[in-house]
Amino acid sequence: MEWHSCLDEYQKLVIRMNTPRVVIDNAVCPTATLVKVDSARRHGILLEAVQVLTDLDLSIKKAYISSDGRWFMDVFHVTDLNGNKLTDERVIRHIEQSLGTIEYERVNGFCGLTALELTGTDRVGLMSEVFAVLAELQCNVVEAKVWTHNGRIASLIYVKDCNSGSPIEDLQQIDRIEARLRNVLKGDNDIRSAKTTVSMEVTHTERRLHQMMFADRDYERKPIFSRCTNYPLVTVQNWVERGYSVVNVQCKDRTKLLFDVVCTLTDMEYVVFHATIKTTEDRAYLEFYVKHIDGTPISSEPERQRVIQCLQAAVRRRASEGVRLELCMEDRPGLLAGVTRTFRENGLNITRAEISTRNETAVNTFYVTDAIGNPADPMIIEAVRQKVGLSNLKVKELPVMYNEKSESEEQTVGVGGTVLLSLGSLVRKNLYSLGLIRSYS
Repeated sequence: MEWHSCLDEYQKLVIRMNTPRVVIDNAVCPTATLVKVDSARRHGILLEAVQVLTDLDLSIKKAYISSDGRWFMDVFHVTDLNGNKLTDERVIRHIEQSLGTIEYERVNGFCGLTALELTGTDRVGLMSEVFAVLAELQCNVVEAKVWTHNGRIASLIYVKDCNSGSPIEDLQQIDRIEARLRNVLKGDNDIRSAKTTVSMEVTHTERRLHQMMFADRDYERKPIFSRCTNYPLVTVQNWVERGYSVVNVQCKDRTKLLFDVVCTLTDMEYVVFHATIKTTEDRAYLEFYVKHIDGTPISSEPERQRVIQCLQAAVRRRASEGVRLELCMEDRPGLLAGVTRTFRENGLNITRAEISTRNETAVNTFYVTDAIGNPADPMIIEAVRQKVGLSNLKVKELPVMYNEKSESEEQTVGVGGTVLLSLGSLVRKNLYSLGLIRSYS
């Protein structure tokens, strides 16, 4: 184990004495693997424990978190993404080793790459322009994540020089990259809030994206277009007798949900003392007993409203609106610029993206809608797939609204394809034509 150079001998001794104790149990629960962690309590340790599990793409079905004085204890019920208990000994050993060393800051490990941080106003074709500029400047995109929320966009892109394969360290080249990307992000109407930063630091991508959108105050903005009706329910109340603020979150369950919520609470400088997380079918119920880092509960109505807004934003940033498309093909210079240009030319907007390169193969996931946030036309999706390559670009997931639309169409189509209109529909049409109601479905 390597010690950070700035640690003195006393600090090393304290860390050794407080090394987390990790127990992984496959016998107690028939449906999940239990991961138990006991360690000295400090700010951010819960986030680091959750981060270890979510970085392995594990699903946290239940969790119980408790702090007793200066000691931190938690139990996670986890499965793989298929709902199975953990049986791979390599994964189990990795969890034990990682959780046993959570005194150290965890990062993604994108060493040898240059990180580009971008925030600005979202618009159709923006990422196409960004990737085109990077291709022109001889920057090879190795990894990237793109999030959009409330009309804003945040992206963390890891690049290397196309010619040398090395990080981009030339200051003049870095200045050119920053200037060109800033002009793209500004567009015609985002002169003040568009930001571009080039960094050599290694960081945890998804936590950094939360921080970037939080700094951009996306939680205060109103969505330009939103088709989502299943917003998270967040409540905040004070337990005066014990000096805690009780934060409840109810929403649709998904992977990495607990990470997103705990990440936001941690970066807002709240400490979780106790928590209970439960999931039933596709719903998640999260309850946290928190205090500010200075030991005080939430003390004012504006602060309470801000916590509610920020947690709702944390849940929604990763929400996957649109058709999920997966691109898998041999990587080449300009590939991303070409594929995203095809999206733009066909009026498709990227709402979220995950870009990666594995053994010279591009493995990319895009969520796309039409230009105003509606479900993309299936004919347009197929036209795009024809241009990119049917075997290269595949539809992996359709939004729920597509299924609802299909069911509705099946119910209204009779024998021989005759469309059957209900009496209620005819009545609503007549009332609408007379101006007696505003709209009809």
